[in-house]
Amino acid sequence: METTETFESLVRAEFTPKSTYLNTASNGLLPARTVSALHEAALLRAEGRPLTPLYEDVEACRAAYARLAGVPATRVAVGASVAAHTGVIAASLPAGAEVLTADDDFTSVLNPFHVRGDLKVRSVPLERVAESVRPGTALVAVSAAQSADGRIADLPALREAARVHGARTYVDFSQAAGWLPMDADAYDFTASVAFKWLLGPHGAAFLVVPEDFGGLTPVLAGWVAAEVPWDSCYGPVAELAHSARRFDLTHALFTCAGLRRSLDLVEELGVAAVHTHDVALADRFRAGLATLGHEPVPAPGSAIVSVPGLGGRQPELSRAGIEISNRAGNLRAAFHVYNTAADVDRLLDVLAN
Repeated sequence: METTETFESLVRAEFTPKSTYLNTASNGLLPARTVSALHEAALLRAEGRPLTPLYEDVEACRAAYARLAGVPATRVAVGASVAAHTGVIAASLPAGAEVLTADDDFTSVLNPFHVRGDLKVRSVPLERVAESVRPGTALVAVSAAQSADGRIADLPALREAARVHGARTYVDFSQAAGWLPMDADAYDFTASVAFKWLLGPHGAAFLVVPEDFGGLTPVLAGWVAAEVPWDSCYGPVAELAHSARRFDLTHALFTCAGLRRSLDLVEELGVAAVHTHDVALADRFRAGLATLGHEPVPAPGSAIVSVPGLGGRQPELSRAGIEISNRAGNLRAAFHVYNTAADVDRLLDVLAN
């Protein structure tokens, strides 16, 4: 585990925000090492040099994410979006299958099930998901942390309820991977984008599947999904990859060149240390809100704080150099490694005035 001094020195060396940036739930800041890697990747293309290192970056990203998720790299697919991964899962379900979801969860977790048109998609409040699993529920799909307000799903209860009723589980860690310890092995399927708390560029998202692939068909498979990709560029793929790579989408090579360095940093910092740092700042903000007479959406233990009724102040805060989100009328603050107690206090001071 990193010491506090090492944690802070690593962060100072990598981040130089020009604003009070409290919007990681939308986009994470890029570390300096990531920016350098993106520049070098672009030069490879610009100068006509071999792109071999970029393909190596893809596999390094797969391995690093696997370590963060607690699974073998052979169970990790590299794609472009959570919606695409959800679509593969949705395509695997038989007509009439029931999918249990949380009310107002992020669209990428929900919409592929709805557009099928022949699935029974049932939605309940987040806090009732576990108790709402029933005989006949085929799949429970939920975000680990809600995008709109940071509420954390009761994943152990959900997992147990699914086990009792024979349902499969699909958890989106997009608003959690990087600050909330993750055990992907506890669920049938998990996914996450990489441009938020994992501090990467846009264009990459991971899918974790069971060793036996959980009955998924690689309906989006192209040449990169082959066991020997460079021998599978023409005609149908003769042999799909024996690993989760059969669910890969064409790789965003520049993205992975940068993301590799971002994931290195997350591992160097340690998710446990990041969790402690981020949640402490969120709790400081919650305490300060109470002194101002504001009550956030209850989300204990979350790095995301959402305050009803204050979303309209987002433009004013941006003009004051504080980057933050307005979500459905709520002011959403998201605290990550590059934030400090001074950032929290500045936000509170502007809100007080």
